[in-house]
Amino acid sequence: MSTGFDVVVVGAGPGGMAAATVAAEAGRRVCVLDDNAAPGGQIWRGFRAETARKYPHGRGFLDWTARFERAGCAIWAGWRAIDQPAPGFLRLERDGEKCDVGFGRLILATGARERFLPFPGWTLPGVMGAGGLQALVKGGLDPKGKRVALAGSGPLLLAVAAGLQSAGARIVGIYEQAPLVRLAGFGLTLLGQPGKLAEGARYRLKTRHAAYKTGCWVVQAEGRGRVEQVTVTDGRKQWKLDCDWLACGFHLVPNLELPRLLGCRIVRGYVAVDRLQQSSMAGVACVGELTGIGGLEKALVEGQIAGWAAAGREAEARALTPKRQRLQRFALRMDRAFALRPELRTLARAETVVCRCEDVAQSALEGCAGWREARLHTRCGMGACQGRVCGAAAEFLFGWESSGARPPVFPATVSTLAAEADAPQTARR
Repeated sequence: MSTGFDVVVVGAGPGGMAAATVAAEAGRRVCVLDDNAAPGGQIWRGFRAETARKYPHGRGFLDWTARFERAGCAIWAGWRAIDQPAPGFLRLERDGEKCDVGFGRLILATGARERFLPFPGWTLPGVMGAGGLQALVKGGLDPKGKRVALAGSGPLLLAVAAGLQSAGARIVGIYEQAPLVRLAGFGLTLLGQPGKLAEGARYRLKTRHAAYKTGCWVVQAEGRGRVEQVTVTDGRKQWKLDCDWLACGFHLVPNLELPRLLGCRIVRGYVAVDRLQQSSMAGVACVGELTGIGGLEKALVEGQIAGWAAAGREAEARALTPKRQRLQRFALRMDRAFALRPELRTLARAETVVCRCEDVAQSALEGCAGWREARLHTRCGMGACQGRVCGAAAEFLFGWESSGARPPVFPATVSTLAAEADAPQTARR
């Protein structure tokens, strides 16, 4: 016999917290699953009540955290959903333990990850994702005195640079691949959203002593055993920078593994949902970055819509749809502004590793017709990350589309896999 809830929310970032909170406030029994030790997701990672007000979005963190705690949701920290053993159940694993949890309604708020593109030297120690470096610093890594270059695309670059600067790092340059004309056009669309403009201005003010160049990208990282120097280009000329760390990320891609496993329809790289955040699968809603990369405010609004809908309170949910539509338009404009330039497809050389888990080079993939052939002939995407890094890169480089997801969507123990044929296991809190 398994433990069941009216509503199960996967992901305890802002969108998941908002969904769980309003559903619980409406009287539903709610369980929140997250593989992190505490709620908050990437954007609120490491925030504490006594210091949160010093940071952007800190007030929102305090308000939603307090409301979330009062709502009385069951919080299952450290658990990952790896499969759906039967309709209405998710199979979970944590530190070798396994259990199944039943649900009446399921809300997915699994967020997004950085897109990495291969270039010579991208596997050197000291080359990290921008968001990954941000998480490390929030977790206690000391950046004081480190010379840091940031490169790639998306508003995360400036936010991470500002945080690193405040923590004592020396920012030697911020290099955005999108051209200035596109960014200027995107900026004009924000005139009606002064809060976002003010946030960007604060980040740039903190990093005012560092060069911020548009239409530029890293073509190579070099060093003896770790990154010591990077080569940057604007497409016409190249120059070199000395650095201790290179934080690199080319905007974000949604974590679609669980929606794909459940059969949710994907359109142009995002889960297709209706006005109440419901996917093509009955009883399964998706919120936040899964439906379009739009940031904190979009995640909170969509989470509330999904939570109200899961509780049968459609009037409250529909009242938020005009705000949701505005934020979705913002997400579309941001996608267009930070679209990747074609020159980035030519960065990798024949010997450049594309799949780091299986050590697969660019030359081994060039003759493959798609993901299936690449897996069969090279094992690309079959390592520990299961294509989470090389998958988005291969989609951009070769135009390959993912054919779906197979269980387990995260690495799992043999005992958990052996239980696949069993009846749902008793869940433990």
